[in-house]
Amino acid sequence: MGMTMTQKILANHVGRPFVEEGDLLVSQVDLVLANDITGPPAINVFNEIGVPVFDKDKIALVPDHFSPCKDIKSATLCKQMRDFARKHQITNYFEVGRMGIEHALLPNKGLVAPGEIIVGADSHTCTYGALNALSTGMGQTDIGCAMASGTAWFKVPAAIKVELTGKMPKYVKGKDLILTLIGMIGVDGARYQSLEFTGPGVHELDMSDRFTICNMAIEAGGKNGIFPVDDKTEAFLKGRVTRPWKAVEPDPDAHYVRTVRIDLSKLVPVTAYPHLPENTHPVSESHDIVIDQVVIGSCTNGRLEDLAQAAEVLKDHKVCDHVRCIIIPATQEIYEEAIRLGYIDTFIKANAAVSTPTCGPCLGGYMGILAAGERCVSTTNRNFRGRMGHVDSEVYLASPYTAAASAVKGYIASAEEVLGK
Repeated sequence: MGMTMTQKILANHVGRPFVEEGDLLVSQVDLVLANDITGPPAINVFNEIGVPVFDKDKIALVPDHFSPCKDIKSATLCKQMRDFARKHQITNYFEVGRMGIEHALLPNKGLVAPGEIIVGADSHTCTYGALNALSTGMGQTDIGCAMASGTAWFKVPAAIKVELTGKMPKYVKGKDLILTLIGMIGVDGARYQSLEFTGPGVHELDMSDRFTICNMAIEAGGKNGIFPVDDKTEAFLKGRVTRPWKAVEPDPDAHYVRTVRIDLSKLVPVTAYPHLPENTHPVSESHDIVIDQVVIGSCTNGRLEDLAQAAEVLKDHKVCDHVRCIIIPATQEIYEEAIRLGYIDTFIKANAAVSTPTCGPCLGGYMGILAAGERCVSTTNRNFRGRMGHVDSEVYLASPYTAAASAVKGYIASAEEVLGK
């Protein structure tokens, strides 16, 4: 029996010819990540161990959740991480003005490559599977130990094959695909399993789509999500990653616990109703849901391609009078390029607010907190009760196309309703 992509990466890292689901391993890792919420507790664990960092070039610290700091407590956490980075001369510490939302920043900085293992004290570390890496979130204790040892423990996950065929219709994007998949299998449908995306439909997805899809593998309970390498992957890596890397592909006889087949041509714009990402409904059935706020950004959908979709919808339109629209580019470089391309001007003319890079409203941190009874269409990844503010507020997950169209219409709407076919 052969191995899946995830199993091959683990086997390569532990020097074994074969690993199988259920095996317990201790493996070297290629990068350890923490942010301003998870970093300080991990640093506390590291300090208790009392050794130097395993490699100052293989730790990434990104103050993005409550940063730029919103209050004294967040400033104190950031200072602890900043002091640690200075003491240990951490190469990849990203200060305000140079930082971005971690899961958009690291791939853009070339810190992730195919075949690598990345562990992070953030559940959406699984984003980097878009680049054929094994990336997964871990607890702060594990991350503190990894900063000391350069290793982490793994239980080799079983895998679900997601076989993609066809081509996606206009205005349908990766967010619609992953929400549809989560709606099919449920938020626990891939619990501690790898979601491995295969089939001819993979090539129809741009890299932004793939990052979005892998980002939300955790919303299906997945240990990780992963794509194979193709020419689009290689084009993304060119000029970013200069070190050697080795892609992995699944063996023809790899074992999967199930296969989910999705014809991309059958997909429609969808939104996930409160209070779970699995609660998906077609946008066409959601017009009676009047909204108060739209958020476009986050590690899920704050990339340049996402901003381009929002700008396409908002150009020559205005945000509805009773809606506030907040747009957050995921990194400084994305922000700068969006300015050059005229997207930021489009957003401002449409009466949207544009923020410096931050996770902010996604986790109910700041920059868009909801009051009781308010509804938000958001391109973020979670819509749990109280996620973005009051426990009696509601978050509807959607693509940038749908979010921008909803901002214009004042209710949940598709881009086609604003732009036509």
